[in-house]
Amino acid sequence: MTLSLHPEHLKRYKQVLGLMIKYGHGDLVKAAPIVDDPLEFAPAPPVPPGARELAKDLEQMGPTFIKLGQLLSTRSDFVPPAYMEALSMLQDNIQPFPYEKVEAIVNVEIGARISKAFQSFDPVPMAAASLGQVHYAVLRSGQEVAVKVQRPDVRELVATDLAAISEIAEFLDRHTDTGRRFEFTKMVGELRKALLRELDYRQEAQTMKLMREKLSDFTRLVIPAPIDDYSSGRVLTMEYVDGTKITKLHPIVRMEVDGRALAEEVFRSYLHQILIVGVFHADPHPGNVFLTADNSKVALLDFGMIARVGPQMQDQLLKLLLAISDGQSDRAAAVAQAMGTEKDHFDEAAFRRDIAEIVSQQQGATVENLEVGKIVMHVTQVAARTGLSVPEELTMLGKTLLNLDLVGRTLDPTFDPNESIRRNSAELMRAKTLKSLSLGNLLNSVLDAKELIEKLPGRLNQFLEVVANNKLKIHLDTIDEKVVMTGLQKVANRITLGLILASLIVGASMLMRVETSFRLFGYPGFAMLLFLLATGGGISLAWQIMRSDMRS
Repeated sequence: MTLSLHPEHLKRYKQVLGLMIKYGHGDLVKAAPIVDDPLEFAPAPPVPPGARELAKDLEQMGPTFIKLGQLLSTRSDFVPPAYMEALSMLQDNIQPFPYEKVEAIVNVEIGARISKAFQSFDPVPMAAASLGQVHYAVLRSGQEVAVKVQRPDVRELVATDLAAISEIAEFLDRHTDTGRRFEFTKMVGELRKALLRELDYRQEAQTMKLMREKLSDFTRLVIPAPIDDYSSGRVLTMEYVDGTKITKLHPIVRMEVDGRALAEEVFRSYLHQILIVGVFHADPHPGNVFLTADNSKVALLDFGMIARVGPQMQDQLLKLLLAISDGQSDRAAAVAQAMGTEKDHFDEAAFRRDIAEIVSQQQGATVENLEVGKIVMHVTQVAARTGLSVPEELTMLGKTLLNLDLVGRTLDPTFDPNESIRRNSAELMRAKTLKSLSLGNLLNSVLDAKELIEKLPGRLNQFLEVVANNKLKIHLDTIDEKVVMTGLQKVANRITLGLILASLIVGASMLMRVETSFRLFGYPGFAMLLFLLATGGGISLAWQIMRSDMRS
């Protein structure tokens, strides 16, 4: 059996299946020869490779597999906890591509030569990643900008990789129990959507505009504005932010920074994104968080990866965060259980016991050791282990908060995320209330009321006509009629048999007074026969009742 007739995918087949064998999933590919000649895989190492080694292997395989690793970091039902944490921190940092190709792409995308469109354009990139690289430039107006240029042929590479991964996923879903359980094809579908969104810089520009609007009240936060006239699907020009990655701050600079206020501002802004806006920056690792040159603000960069949360899920997430921050283990378990879908083998007792243990442990932790992101990730892992399928939004929340914990600790080692949640809960509730009273929601309510008023007379007229013509019928479907009738029939039979036995006893009593030559035990014979028959019937009825009650 072969997976595909595309020979150009053979290299990727070997790499993907080699990873499965190396990291303990060789059972998935033992019966899956890819071509007529067997693949020569290196034997599995005697010592199991670590999580960081997997992250390194994925980085070397290119952008598609880096994003695949980031996606797997959200699958607590499939990936062990240690691997989830390593993959959630997965970043790409590779060699830049030549400036000649940068110039060719920019010339085509913005419709003008670099020398005409820009006053200056630094040929050496500030940063290079697997999907693109960023250059410093100055517009003709004198404005400093950062120009993000997509790698040449990266779309074709991603399309080829996705095709190869899709074929392997389809094969595993059809021929392995693990594939049918975890539905690898759906994972690849999620990966495809995320990559296509990230490869379209126009969507990233729209997200930046949205975030600048929704987070305008956070004065210590900087989000660069995109420059539309110099942007396209493969080129994104934005305001230049002069600053330093928070992970590279000098210790002396840290002493001069109001880290507590900055950490609070960043954390509060993410609570606002997740629980109020419903769209949040899903990749806030420290490499995407800068401290501005004047040490007074924090800049968020790279909005290619975002996540969305619906209104109902926002309410559930807020309840869960408040329960965790207050140490309410039973409340946290109940909310998490309500958010998920129970599988056939769901162990509710084990789930609630493990959640209670996780929440109680964080109550005794010191401020320096509190990590709300890790707690949420542990909740998703317990859910997966006990048979509860949690929504993707909960895992994305855990991953985002995990990165935020690191950002907060970097800015202020004593930052307490739990206290921040409790401190901002009232403000979050007020914002959610105001959002529900927005003009759009009020207009929807008015339109619903208008529709009700318009249709009410006709529906009321139909109802009154049915009642007047004695055609009103009420259908109840709450019980099984056959079961009820069978039970009633059994009750009726027992009552009837009881009446017969009672009549036999009464008749025997009356015959006792009639003297006859036929006698039993010194008593009139017919009366004694009736007594014996009634006694046997009574014993039989009692036995049937007891046996029936014991079975039920």
